[in-house]
Amino acid sequence: MDMREIPAENSAPTDETIPSRRRMLALGAVGVSAALTIRPAFAQTAVSVMNCQIPVPGPGGVGQYIDAQGKLVPPGTKDAFPGAMRPFTGEEVKRAFRGQTLPGTTYNQSQAYLQYIRRLQAGQSGFTCFASITTSR
Repeated sequence: MDMREIPAENSAPTDETIPSRRRMLALGAVGVSAALTIRPAFAQTAVSVMNCQIPVPGPGGVGQYIDAQGKLVPPGTKDAFPGAMRPFTGEEVKRAFRGQTLPGTTYNQSQAYLQYIRRLQAGQSGFTCFASITTSR
């Protein structure tokens, strides 16, 4: 943009150290706008964390059972449980970490599944959801 195209009222001399009133009002409006957009973003993040899903086991463990330590074991292993019929939501897992059982499971089955979830690592299906619920307030 050529300097001749800038209206005289918007141009500021280079030696001006105190911003004009108009400039201060404009900066204030930007700050208010940023504050108003951050709140809904936090709310949206909280909702998405509660609706994210954790499959037990993930796609790499389909057909395997889960033992009490949360490890994948061959089907039919004593005291191990078949995988969950559906993925659990972040909200369900969060409640289970607070003492409830996961929906549709016995106490021991829920504990085995929670151990599996605790052992999730980056790159595994459900890890991002697990990380989100353990770091959110």
